[in-house]
Amino acid sequence: MKRFLKNTIFFFLLMMLLAEGLDYFFSVNLGRSKTFALGECDVWNDINKGRVNADMLVYGSSRAWVHIDPEMLKDSFKVSAYNLGIDGHNFWLQYLRHKELLRYNKVPRFIIFSVDIFTLQKQPDLYNAAQFLPFMLFNKDIYDYTSSYKGYSFFDYSVPLYRYAGKRELIKQAIDFAIHTDTAAPMRVKGYRGQDKSWNNDFEKAKASMEYYEIKIDSPTVALFNRFLAECKAKNIEIVFVYTPEYIEGQRFVKDREKLIALYEGIARRNNIQFLDYSADSICQQQKYFYNAMHLNREGAELFTRKLIHDIKARHVFPGLNLNEH
Repeated sequence: MKRFLKNTIFFFLLMMLLAEGLDYFFSVNLGRSKTFALGECDVWNDINKGRVNADMLVYGSSRAWVHIDPEMLKDSFKVSAYNLGIDGHNFWLQYLRHKELLRYNKVPRFIIFSVDIFTLQKQPDLYNAAQFLPFMLFNKDIYDYTSSYKGYSFFDYSVPLYRYAGKRELIKQAIDFAIHTDTAAPMRVKGYRGQDKSWNNDFEKAKASMEYYEIKIDSPTVALFNRFLAECKAKNIEIVFVYTPEYIEGQRFVKDREKLIALYEGIARRNNIQFLDYSADSICQQQKYFYNAMHLNREGAELFTRKLIHDIKARHVFPGLNLNEH
């Protein structure tokens, strides 16, 4: 009986070591890909390896990461810059990215926060859930900010290899990345990717499926957002809210949009933060600068980034930014 118990324990430990080894192998090779999970893993890797370390950061959703070019910010303001916009997610996951950033990188001096109709909502499903696979094992922050979504179970976060079970295509990708050097061009540069796209039919599909889009503010998300602002103030991080251009017909499709703008104005006022709202900017009137109602193409993004840089300078948005030296 004693021998049986020893053999059982030995076998269990051996299986655990094998599972952890395979888990590490799959995670490392998926995580280091420049293109896996729509390029999000590349950004998470920069965060986790302390490669962001930028003075000026861009926060927000996909409207952040395709609208604001950090290289243009760097060239104009002469400070390091990185775009941390996360595709398809509202503030809950944007805050997770902020927490992970502070764990491994220096505290930024300036944050350009791209707010929009999605920022203070909370969707039920974990969009692009694969981006978390390489980093989520035993990671309490990722568990805390993703487990309330439909996507992963407790065991996915706590048992090695469990989350890869049945995912044959992902396992094949990990092996392929291990054997062959990933020569694909990065999907993002400093977190940003300009979109070389022309107008598509996304907006027409939306109009065909619903009369209007209704914003549903999530109270816990608002509370978290206010906590984030207080934390940034305590760390002397200067913030500006930016509502980037949105195609005018898309604006009219959103029910009670003006109430959301008023909400952002109120939050900004209470926290002594400037709010740059480009809802009435001339860009919003010209479809040629968009590939759908919510997103600028590369031409539109570069035009907008230039305007944003000009306004940050003209309105002295960041008191800590010494423009006299530039």
